[in-house]
Amino acid sequence: MSKQAEGALTGTRVLDLSRVLAGPFCTMLLADLGAEVIKVEEPRHGDETRGWGPPWVGEGPSRQSAYFQSVNRNKKSLAVDLKTSEGQQIVRSLAAGSQVLVENFKPGGLERYGLDFHRIRKVQPRLVYCSISGFGQDGPYRERPGYDSVIQAMSGLMSITGPAEGSSHKVGVAISDVLTGLYASTCILAALRHADLTGRGQWIDLALLDCQIAALVNVAANYLASGQPPGRHGNQHANIVPYQPFQAADGPFMLAVGNDSQFERLCEVMGHPELSQDPRFQQNAARVANRAELLDVLSAGFSRRSRAQWLRELLDAGVPAGPLRTVPEALEDEHSEFRGLVQSLDEFRTVGPPMRLSETPARIHLPPPHLGQHSRPVLRNLLGMNGKEIERLHRAGVIRLDAGDA
Repeated sequence: MSKQAEGALTGTRVLDLSRVLAGPFCTMLLADLGAEVIKVEEPRHGDETRGWGPPWVGEGPSRQSAYFQSVNRNKKSLAVDLKTSEGQQIVRSLAAGSQVLVENFKPGGLERYGLDFHRIRKVQPRLVYCSISGFGQDGPYRERPGYDSVIQAMSGLMSITGPAEGSSHKVGVAISDVLTGLYASTCILAALRHADLTGRGQWIDLALLDCQIAALVNVAANYLASGQPPGRHGNQHANIVPYQPFQAADGPFMLAVGNDSQFERLCEVMGHPELSQDPRFQQNAARVANRAELLDVLSAGFSRRSRAQWLRELLDAGVPAGPLRTVPEALEDEHSEFRGLVQSLDEFRTVGPPMRLSETPARIHLPPPHLGQHSRPVLRNLLGMNGKEIERLHRAGVIRLDAGDA
């Protein structure tokens, strides 16, 4: 194709009033898929994560934190003070021409500005209005601030993460925020479909705690079925054996035997076909019951040869396995390169969109914006303001203009 394919969400305008991670991650996904995302930021400092460095990218006024860059590509920055009546009217007018609004203020926080769902829907009945908070728009915890580490602790996730002996661990990335952003993007797409069919928008209420508890999946199901509180298994699996790292002669690798036939092939590769016929190990339930005995045998065997040898033979036999890599190793791997998982736009380097659509591919077309970089063109092109009016708003502190925004 000589022309760049349009994204699946081309023609969809998203007004992004969210900050930090869950909301910005959601809106970045929508932007990667072609939506026009206008990121509304307060004029003095903008999104808090702009200051969450080091590491930093760039120098001087153009300096940005790597954290901010990770979830804000493909967006336009409009810096406007929502505490002013004129700033509120700007957002209200933009909402009238948008299909989606995403916000993560504390529940009720936008009511004081006249920008809550019930008032915004009066100017745009088709609007999909997505509110993201720590604990939801109602319930006894609704007023509490929601931070990922607190959510990991309160959801039970930390209680099942870490070594069997010792303290609980949190996941090494803000996974509760990321999961909520994914849930939010899915809900928004469903609500947009509903709006297309009915002409009516709706309010989406997403809580980090709800999403993280839902993401416990089989661990929560195990408890609900058995009544037994789940414990920590370190890098082992509660329901499947062997499913954990092992140490080869020169380094660790991950083994993930998902069924009895894979276990049989594993035993053949290891030169111990009789293990798969042993009643203690023949079926997965028996392997779980006799976990310690089996792991002793496997650990001793794996320690005798190199990781590369084991991986080659295991994969040739159809047994799932892979090396334990560092983040640099994962990003620089040949397969990651082939799949375009690290992409560059000018001097901006980022993990690329993992969504691969054959007709409407996700793509990166804008680097993360400077604060207020697009205030002028957004107000001029979308609201029809002239230069004098924009300059007046700037002098009054209602908006912020960036030197390179023209």
